[in-house]
Amino acid sequence: MLKTAFFWDEKCFWHGGGNYAQLAPVGGLVQPMVAGGLPEAPETKRRLKNLMDVTGLSAELICQSAPAASDADLGLVHPESYLSKFHALSAGAGGELGLRTPFGPGAYAIAALSTGLVIAAVEGVLQGQYRNAYALSRPPGHHCLPDWPNGFCLFANIAVAIRAARAKGLCKRVAVLDWDVHHGNGTEAIFWDDPDVLTISIHQEHCYPPDTGGVEAIGGDGARGANMNIPLPPGVGHDGYLEVMDRIVLPKLRAFDADLVIVACGYDAAFVDPLSRMLCSVETFRAMTARVMEVTGGRFVAAHEGGYSEMYVPFCGHAVLAEMAGSAIDAPDPLAARVLNQQPNARMRAFHSQLIGEMAAEFGLA
Repeated sequence: MLKTAFFWDEKCFWHGGGNYAQLAPVGGLVQPMVAGGLPEAPETKRRLKNLMDVTGLSAELICQSAPAASDADLGLVHPESYLSKFHALSAGAGGELGLRTPFGPGAYAIAALSTGLVIAAVEGVLQGQYRNAYALSRPPGHHCLPDWPNGFCLFANIAVAIRAARAKGLCKRVAVLDWDVHHGNGTEAIFWDDPDVLTISIHQEHCYPPDTGGVEAIGGDGARGANMNIPLPPGVGHDGYLEVMDRIVLPKLRAFDADLVIVACGYDAAFVDPLSRMLCSVETFRAMTARVMEVTGGRFVAAHEGGYSEMYVPFCGHAVLAEMAGSAIDAPDPLAARVLNQQPNARMRAFHSQLIGEMAAEFGLA
């Protein structure tokens, strides 16, 4: 039986940003923080790998690194003008391009490695080497536009991996399910006119970017219906997310019948995340993974995106990977009782269910 692959590299944890205090550049009235920098920090990812090692889950996976994405791979999405500018700054002291994407010396190589992990995961599953695969990619990628990095994302990791796999004839139709709490605007924009790539984004409405992600954005003229945004109000919680999966996402994935499903796997919808208010739990991510396993026969790729609670992200990621691998090894949610007490009451659940039903009807899935 094919096993689950886990692609990671210590060097991805070495990516560093500029002098920020959470989302605000230091300066003027914004003081430096004791633990300064952007919320996108290495410890959430490093602690996930550490937790897997301690529980023994790592021993049940094929854990490995991968070659960095080549300039030719990156050029399938990003223009030479952007690559050369990024490369030049990276070869010096670093800098910042786009919005909230500061980087230090050597960042180009690290970002290319992050993309390379996703490429290897996608190609390994498509070539039948692994049942499924997880890429612990850092920096993340789903906000990055072809020529404009955005929201901690320097290369469009998943988009590059899709284009690279299609260029090699490994697949034609691909579905991207993005359950990161922020809208996957970069992936949406790159495949806006491509009817063979379905992009689905479940996100907190107007969270980030605040001006994208509406239900009316359904794809370009030649790809109507190949983009689906599911903007949710804060506080939807565990049951709401699973209702979205059951009533909207899974029917759409079945109808699209992709050669491969890729999950943009962010954990920032978790209830303790500092950048969202969605009230999801370890069990939410485990249950969503189980549903993806069901609709894909277990054959899919997960690429790590956001998630900013150093304590909680590792438990969410561990649950996803254990589900992917069919492992009995568990890392129990240390805040399970607390998150249960913070779920929406019956009145709010009824409101959320009505909203989800209206969106399902708008997508023709009611």
